Amino acid sequence: MRTSFKLAVASLGFAVSGGLFAAAPNLSADVAVGKLELPWDMAFMKDGTMLFTEKCRGLSVRTSAGAINKLHGIGGSSGYSSSSPDLFCDGQAGMMGVAIDPEFAKNRFIYVYSSSKLNDKLSNRVMRFKLSADMKSVSGRTDIVGDIGYKPKASKHPFGGPGAHNGGRIKFSPADGFLYVTTGDNHLGTGPMDPKYIGGKVLRIDRDGKAAAGNKAPAGFDPRVFTYGHRNPQGIAFRPGDNRPFTAENGPWHSDEVTALTNGGNAGWDPRPNVGGRKDCPDNYCGYSPNQMGAMDPKERAAFMPMTDLKTYPNAMKPAWNNNGLSQGMFCNTFLSGAKWKSWDGQMVVGYAGIGIHGTPVANRIEVLKISADGLSATKSDVSWPTAAGRFRACEQGPDGNLYVALEDGGSIIRVTPQ
Repeated sequence: MRTSFKLAVASLGFAVSGGLFAAAPNLSADVAVGKLELPWDMAFMKDGTMLFTEKCRGLSVRTSAGAINKLHGIGGSSGYSSSSPDLFCDGQAGMMGVAIDPEFAKNRFIYVYSSSKLNDKLSNRVMRFKLSADMKSVSGRTDIVGDIGYKPKASKHPFGGPGAHNGGRIKFSPADGFLYVTTGDNHLGTGPMDPKYIGGKVLRIDRDGKAAAGNKAPAGFDPRVFTYGHRNPQGIAFRPGDNRPFTAENGPWHSDEVTALTNGGNAGWDPRPNVGGRKDCPDNYCGYSPNQMGAMDPKERAAFMPMTDLKTYPNAMKPAWNNNGLSQGMFCNTFLSGAKWKSWDGQMVVGYAGIGIHGTPVANRIEVLKISADGLSATKSDVSWPTAAGRFRACEQGPDGNLYVALEDGGSIIRVTPQ
């Protein structure tokens, strides 16, 4: 049932800072899909059909008629038309991103990103399936990328647990038709700058997993690499008009970032010991340097361990937004498009999934950012939506022009409609 904006604010925990302004849209909200467990991502077809993932269950589809069909589960899931025993859920890991082929009408290809223990080797994988005409099953699993890093249980690092920092968002660019894949650094200090390790990167590949033509990875790098030097990018979106890709990325004790990507660019995250004057760190990963933990001021923490290290890498891609120096679990991003969004037309939505981590305020909210044309700066719009109802894991504009957001706690996908 759709409610008025004020009722939706109360029921979902939304709050408005600074009041409503004439140029901002009025909003209503309702539950599009409920009774989910850890919803992680969604992707839309032109007719409104929605594919969505639940991290510890699997892949499902909500048809344009409203039916929910469980398509492919991870090992141990029940009720799905098929499953893969090698796919698993543990900590931050599980079935994550989902994407639909731009030529779906011809090939019926869909894609998912999931953690796997195939042949007893832990990794993250991008898999391609064919969706049946009746949308009740998938077939023809093809692993197009099988070597994305995964943090093993044997790691001795004190933070994050097994499966930390997987990245996991996958989206096709409307400009070039290639699939962009965000990968996390897996708490491996050498990962983001390692030319052969594809954790801590954004990949650009074709539907078979091969490097996209025109990738400008530096000499010696895996040719699938589009950008490198990332920590844990869990959002990627393409700006209407120029289709430039922007990532949303989790910071360490500070500085969640939105960054405009440049082909071949370095995002400037290097958590290796003894870089930039640092000393040895736990498990050879300086992503949470011990001296940062005692420094509560975000700027002081950033001085110890910069998210984008412009001193060491002066040519690194500069972030457009750094969340005012805070680390609050920036998780997803998308651009709003359409006149009914009024002053938010063309602006970016970012969602947070933090829970007051590292001494910062409770993060659960959605914000609207106005990104500059050159992608080097951003301002936050006057309206934000803090919520105590759950962590935002996905945000996507549907073909109906409405914004859909996945709430982890409470297990639902909410439709936000501008009026």
